[in-house]
Order: sequence, then C-alpha cells, then structure tokens
Amino acid sequence: MSHGTQISKFEEGRLMQVLVAPIVSEKATMVAEKSNAVTFKVLQDATKHEIKAAVELMFKVEVKGVSVVNTKGKTKRFGKSVGRRDNVRKAYVTLKPGQELNLGGEAA
Repeated sequence: MSHGTQISKFEEGRLMQVLVAPIVSEKATMVAEKSNAVTFKVLQDATKHEIKAAVELMFKVEVKGVSVVNTKGKTKRFGKSVGRRDNVRKAYVTLKPGQELNLGGEAA
C-alpha cells in the first residue's frame, strides 16, 4: 500500500480526532530514546491503520509500525464515594530510521 492511498482511505476529520494527546512520562521518554517510538493516547475505537495514517498526516513523518495497549481504569476512593478512572488506549508509534518527531516544541 503506497503512502498516498493510506491517508485518502480514511476521512481527514476522523484522523484529526484519533490522536487525543501525546503521553509524556518517564516510560514514554525511555521508549522514545531506545526505539525511536512516540507514545499517544488515542480513541478507544481507533485502529492501528487509522493511528498510522493520523500520525503521518499530522506530523509529516514516516511510520514503521504501531503497537496498541488497552489499560483498564483503576477504581479509586474519595472518602465514602468510589470513583473510577477512564480506560485508556495507548499507541506506541515506531518511526522509520532518520525520522524524528519533536513534541516538546523547543527549537533544536
């Protein structure tokens, strides 16, 4: 599948919503340095192909692969009431060698 047909297969409005937020944590930073991968929080029903197309569209980089992890929300207590955190779907997007994605915004 060529690069051009990948993005046109999905509607652009949907692709703009697939990536919810970048995950900036100690673990995400370690993964980024070790395997040139970026971590995103994504929609619950997002597919790997949609995530790949969204990253390529928004950041103009070439994606090598996408791994997805579903994390169940923890149950937490606040005094007498019991609350629950939301379920999270994380995507580890591996970039092709030579590709770079700067989420920090600082100039290199």
